[in-house]
Amino acid sequence: MKFKFDHNNINVFDLQKSVNFYKEALGFEVVRTYEPEDKGFKLVYIGDGVSAHKLELTWLRDRTEPYNLGDNEIHLCVTVDDYEAAHKLHKKMNCICYENYGMGLYFINDPDGYWIEILPSNR
Repeated sequence: MKFKFDHNNINVFDLQKSVNFYKEALGFEVVRTYEPEDKGFKLVYIGDGVSAHKLELTWLRDRTEPYNLGDNEIHLCVTVDDYEAAHKLHKKMNCICYENYGMGLYFINDPDGYWIEILPSNR
């Protein structure tokens, strides 16, 4: 028996703002959506166009306030072939929330406060 990753999920407060952020900051595109007839929630799956792994953004219609992420010890991690260009873009977007120069990595945060680790692909 062999398992492989399919997707991870995060809940988002403003779905369009999150979709726009992931497209601008990471180049992720919408690959699939699902919304039930009652429209109580919407799922948007985004992907990098390279791997099969997807990030599921879940929006709940009745949600009235942003999510409390607590200590936010969970994060996503992506690699990028042009680390310097990515850093420049994220600095311009003002979404860098932590840098570790010694380890050669940094983190950005999305509109809901989730952290995304950015690593050079040749690391």
